[in-house]
Amino acid sequence: MRAIVAIHHSKTLADAADQLHVTQSALSHQIKGIREQLGIELFKKNVKPLALSIEGLRFLKAAERILPEIDALKTEVSDLQDGNTGRLHIAIECHACYEWLFPVLNMFRDTFSNVDIDIRPGLSFRALAALADGEVDVVISSDPENIHDIEFNHLFNYAPTFVASRENPLSEKSFINAIDFARETLITYPVERARLDVFSQFLLPAKIEPKLVRQVELTAVILLLVGANKGISVLPDWVLGSSNSPENIVSRPLTAAGLNRELYAATRTNESQKPFMAKFLELCQNGQSYANTDPKRPC
Repeated sequence: MRAIVAIHHSKTLADAADQLHVTQSALSHQIKGIREQLGIELFKKNVKPLALSIEGLRFLKAAERILPEIDALKTEVSDLQDGNTGRLHIAIECHACYEWLFPVLNMFRDTFSNVDIDIRPGLSFRALAALADGEVDVVISSDPENIHDIEFNHLFNYAPTFVASRENPLSEKSFINAIDFARETLITYPVERARLDVFSQFLLPAKIEPKLVRQVELTAVILLLVGANKGISVLPDWVLGSSNSPENIVSRPLTAAGLNRELYAATRTNESQKPFMAKFLELCQNGQSYANTDPKRPC
């Protein structure tokens, strides 16, 4: 196809051969092979300069349509191999991470607009298994595990932090102990307890059960209820740095020393080296500073 296009535009075998970086003899053999394979004459006989026959013109029309598609496919395959495009399907074990993930994805798309992005919330209960099976490409988690062919890339540290209304007596304390939860309504995300820092890192080790547990889907609603003194909560510190936090809410560390946790992005081994994945991880490492920075921009 490239030979026919080159000859049509160059009008001579010699010029077409130069354009294709082959010898004139090799190009002649190529045209002969096409003619024998198709059983048609591509060029008018005894005409100078060379001119395509009716069959040749139909072949040219097909070539001009097909060759750009082939070139685009070669570029796409090359980009996939180079890691400049691909798929970024994300599962999140950390419910509050949506606060910073959406701004991160908006910035990521500015550089890698051709990467297929999707968030798979339904896989949060088996996120790492889905990663190993190839259903997703990244898992945001605070609980690293030793899994074959899975690597955990450190993003940033954060502090699970107690929040309450200024009207709540616990707001007078300089730090909060587990026993302080025994008479309180604890407002959490609708996530299994093993995935909530307040339980796994704080209440369960102390064998303390809150008076009542109320589950709420949205961070903004949690903050609204806490501000109305309808309960207390524990949220990552990046949430509390938001300008959306009600003014009548106070935050306190859990225990005198405070709790410190680490957030990770799990990927399949070596995939973190792909350019688009490396850029995504780089943006995530600053994720807590992006929380609630562009809530109206669609993702």
